[in-house]
Amino acid sequence: MLSDVLGVHHVSAIAGDPTENRRFYADALGLRFALRTVNFEEPFVYHLYYGDERGAPGSVLTFFTYPREEPGRIGKPDITTAALRVPADSLEFWRDRFADHGVDCDPIEERFGESFLPFRDPDGTPLGLVGVDADTDTGAPRTDPNAGEARRWTGGDVPAERAIRGIRGVSMRSADPYVTASLLDTFGFELVAERGDAVRYRLPGGRGSVVDLLTDDAPYGREGRGSIHHVALSVESGAQLREWRDLLAERDLDPSRVKDRHFFESLYVRDGAGVLFELATERPGLGVGQREPDPAGSLVLPPWLEADREMIAGQLPPFDG
Repeated sequence: MLSDVLGVHHVSAIAGDPTENRRFYADALGLRFALRTVNFEEPFVYHLYYGDERGAPGSVLTFFTYPREEPGRIGKPDITTAALRVPADSLEFWRDRFADHGVDCDPIEERFGESFLPFRDPDGTPLGLVGVDADTDTGAPRTDPNAGEARRWTGGDVPAERAIRGIRGVSMRSADPYVTASLLDTFGFELVAERGDAVRYRLPGGRGSVVDLLTDDAPYGREGRGSIHHVALSVESGAQLREWRDLLAERDLDPSRVKDRHFFESLYVRDGAGVLFELATERPGLGVGQREPDPAGSLVLPPWLEADREMIAGQLPPFDG
């Protein structure tokens, strides 16, 4: 029987210089640098992963790095912001930390009754920190055996009580909000709140992931450096993933074939209004435990690229990890 998606699995964006990307997300944000691999479709492009201690689904941000890429332009259809959970009383700490690290951020504001600190990474990727009750909103998936624990990485210099807890959700602007809303409903999201320029959808139970669907108009965007490429949503198993593919195909959404991503399987689907989603299987992280104590210290390649390791490594851009 087909089950609703479990929540946000990861969010992927397009970055420029890989070293600058690593310094920002691992040093300034205090996330764990969990995996250094390549874009399986473009193996001369780095694909960098950051998240919690285990690189668990629901905590992970990933980046395709193109040092010569032109900046993107936010518009429609676009994922306009990725929001990260932090304890509700830590936003002042983060505002001060951003000032110390030269991070481009805006004043703290309120969104749907929650405190929100907007900021941007060195490529201009729009992000935000959402203050949540750390005792009740851990972001843990329903299938996580550690569901009672707040997910965080404390190996850097961010205090444990201030550390990022995972992904809260995303905001998106669709070419047709009604079309995107219909797909969110199919995935199991429920409409829970409205304001003048946005509608909030939340996934009940599990991670409680949210999608804020913006209803204001905007020019068409352009993908590039600083763009959020897609949001991935979790499904329980490969069998569920294939059932989802059948359902999406029946609804004429033209999903991709199921792809082997080495640490999970996934498929991609673009709704009729232009927003790109990925569905990805739950696994116990990104193989971090097998690569301790420095899980991104070496380049990880899937078996089908291993024979070309020397050639691939020689063509990748310079990187100081």
